[in-house]
Amino acid sequence: MRPAEYGEAGRVVVAAYRALPGGHGNEEYEAKLADVAGRARGAEVLVAVEAAVLGCVTFVPDASSPWAELVGPDESSVRMLAVDPPAQGRGVGGALLRACVERAASLGRRGLFLHSAPWMTAAHALYGQFGFDRVPERDWYPLPDVPLLAFRLLLGEGSTTAQRRVL
Repeated sequence: MRPAEYGEAGRVVVAAYRALPGGHGNEEYEAKLADVAGRARGAEVLVAVEAAVLGCVTFVPDASSPWAELVGPDESSVRMLAVDPPAQGRGVGGALLRACVERAASLGRRGLFLHSAPWMTAAHALYGQFGFDRVPERDWYPLPDVPLLAFRLLLGEGSTTAQRRVL
């Protein structure tokens, strides 16, 4: 992604999270979502662009990144996958997730890990299509009222045929 796209990508991430049911955001978290430049300093930020930024995702290469949360030593991670609400349903999220899967595989990772809130049901369906499995033992609560569900996609020798298909 180009630095000139940081502002628009941040707007897209905030808009996508605001569109989620339940209104779980707050001003402090929205500032974190909008800070694409900050994420780009400690991780890789990918965007889907047509005439404008349609979606954005933060790819965390390994556990040494400041953006890693409960990432195992053999894993990469996905953070803040978001698609602009008017662009949802067009395959943008799948394209961004596929790019993360391909990037993790190219780094030789054995897994791609992520957390997702229970109300992100469309995202859960997408993760299922890619072959992610729930790993409830890695669920956590960063805040008392914010449960995060853990998902992992096995890569390489340990993955199933269905999981390898997405590569």
